[in-house]
Amino acid sequence: MEARIHLQEFPKSNGINSSRLDETSYNQLPMDIKELTEKMHHFVGSQGWYEPDSPRSQSLRNLAISLNLEAAEVLEHFQWQEEIEDPQALADELADVALYLLQLASIADIDLEQAVLSKLEHNYKRRWAAGTRSDGA
Repeated sequence: MEARIHLQEFPKSNGINSSRLDETSYNQLPMDIKELTEKMHHFVGSQGWYEPDSPRSQSLRNLAISLNLEAAEVLEHFQWQEEIEDPQALADELADVALYLLQLASIADIDLEQAVLSKLEHNYKRRWAAGTRSDGA
């Protein structure tokens, strides 16, 4: 499935302050998942990566691969050590992971907020293997 998104597909009248979508306002907090997703789409669109002739096709497959590669870069911060040597570099890698996750969920038409809440609800009911907290130990 090849997904293509164009900025005009994201309506500005969905309750999100569109003035918060420009590149000069990235330090405004707090933002919810929908606002972060819109900012991500704005950035990707501004780079031309949603265009049909983009060398960085934003397909589900490519996004899943990129998400995994960025997650591996998080692991590099812990290779051969237990302490975080560069918290800002780790934060940057975690942000890369989050951005790809937001984009992948959005393009796959998955409500990430609802998916997380549903998974948490499921996990609270789940019975974990012996030696874990929910087994009463």
